[in-house]
Amino acid sequence: MTPAPASPMPRRRTPAAAAVLAVALILGTALSGCEYEYGADHWDDESPTVAASPTGGALPQDPHLNEPVSGEELDDWADDVLPDDEGHVLHKSFGSVNAGETHADSTTQLPVGTYSLTLACRSRGRVSFTVRDAKEPLVDLSLRCGTSRVSVVQLSAPTVLSIQVGGRAGANFAYQVNRI
Repeated sequence: MTPAPASPMPRRRTPAAAAVLAVALILGTALSGCEYEYGADHWDDESPTVAASPTGGALPQDPHLNEPVSGEELDDWADDVLPDDEGHVLHKSFGSVNAGETHADSTTQLPVGTYSLTLACRSRGRVSFTVRDAKEPLVDLSLRCGTSRVSVVQLSAPTVLSIQVGGRAGANFAYQVNRI
């Protein structure tokens, strides 16, 4: 006769493990989504009160933040999203494109070396950027607006870069080529 297989023993949880789990749950619940509220004269010795945050701890995003702008607002936006002009800026451009249109540009001939390409856009939709040398695309991406993207490229021969920007919705764009 073969012996009957041993029945699995139920796992025992130690009191210490249960206490750690309980403290983690309490702290996680208590600290998530809280903000401090001060009274009108918060400079006195009163303690702040804690209230639940209506946004769950995340700051609400301005719905107009990615709408295209023009004039001085466009100049200010481009200054904000592109790196400072200090250093080796070899090409820089910004502007607007209408829905379905493409902006095309090219640099002067760039010498052999390593370059950073900063790309940024402002639109309700995605904006496509294509940067090519004479033979192939070096950067080909669809950028979600509201952030800048920096790509590094290595040129093994003197090259003129061609840059195309387009989107399905009206957009602002900005790009800059720096020598690293």
